[in-house]
Amino acid sequence: MRVLRRGSAQIPQCVGVRKTGGRARGEKGRLLSDDEAALEPAKLFSALAPGSKLLLAVSGGPDSMALLRLAAAWRDGSRRDGSLTPPALAAATVDHGLRPESAAEAEKVAEWSRALGIPHRILLWSGEKPTTGVQERARSARYHLLCQHLREIDAEAVATAHHADDQWETVMMRLSRGSGIAGLAGMSGDQEVFGGRLVRPLLQVSKATLVDYCRRHGQAFFNDPSNEDPRFERSKWRELAAPLHRLGLTRERAARLCARAEKFDHALEWAATRFFSKVEISNEKNAYDLSAAEDTPQAIMEYFLQDALSKAAGAPPARLERLEDFARRLGLALRAGTELRATLGGCTLALNRSKRLRIALEPERKRGL
Repeated sequence: MRVLRRGSAQIPQCVGVRKTGGRARGEKGRLLSDDEAALEPAKLFSALAPGSKLLLAVSGGPDSMALLRLAAAWRDGSRRDGSLTPPALAAATVDHGLRPESAAEAEKVAEWSRALGIPHRILLWSGEKPTTGVQERARSARYHLLCQHLREIDAEAVATAHHADDQWETVMMRLSRGSGIAGLAGMSGDQEVFGGRLVRPLLQVSKATLVDYCRRHGQAFFNDPSNEDPRFERSKWRELAAPLHRLGLTRERAARLCARAEKFDHALEWAATRFFSKVEISNEKNAYDLSAAEDTPQAIMEYFLQDALSKAAGAPPARLERLEDFARRLGLALRAGTELRATLGGCTLALNRSKRLRIALEPERKRGL
């Protein structure tokens, strides 16, 4: 599914600290690093309206425990302010059942959450666990469970603790796979996923800063051994981080790449949305009049096809290469006035000589359902 972004994440600015010679100072006059100055709760959660109900995804690691404490500080600051309606906070831990100690850790996280006055729920990933693609399947299950709980408690959004190091790893992984513009935009600070809203308020903050924040506030946390497991791709990129940083592939430059890619991704989405509305045949299901689309740039055609296939099948094709190939052949067929038939993303696509494109689901037997 193509990410539905709500706008570029803003780099947090510090509010409520003194500036001296361009550097921020804390309440006791201690010079703050740029990352520490970015940990101003009101700015981190500024994408959410006052009085919002927010579900915090908390695993017990230093990143999510910092998120938990920062959210509590945001709530407490709103209460002291008096002019703002404080947010309603809830926390949830997904117990994947992949490690013997996971249940006990989830119970401890519940205890830490309640100590901060935040109600907590443990969500269980039940059923048989996969033997391959474990992290990908666990991630999908985690978001499904969190978004389901989001709806149960009527919260506005789920907040996760993804940080600048996570973003760097994501960009490097996607770059190594030859990702498109949308992929190079990295993780969005505010998006829709599985029917719920997902926010990532810590994307501009380094992991080291979050660990230091926990230690300075006496907040205990767990270290997940899977983060160091060399079988997983992210662990391999973490091993390469230091030498790649020295070569210039830093977190800051990766963030700049993300911002620029996201800007172009938004522009393509904007153009494709307008193209979709112009070519859609209102009285026919999944039918489009492409008679005036001969000179449409391929990139816009690709985004249009993702949207059209999502409408027909619920999701775009998993493989970008196949989508790109069909968009190229579709452009050639439109210019030549020839017919074209193909299967893509669980659908059949048929272009006739009148340049009308019709999309239909493949029969269930062929789709493997």
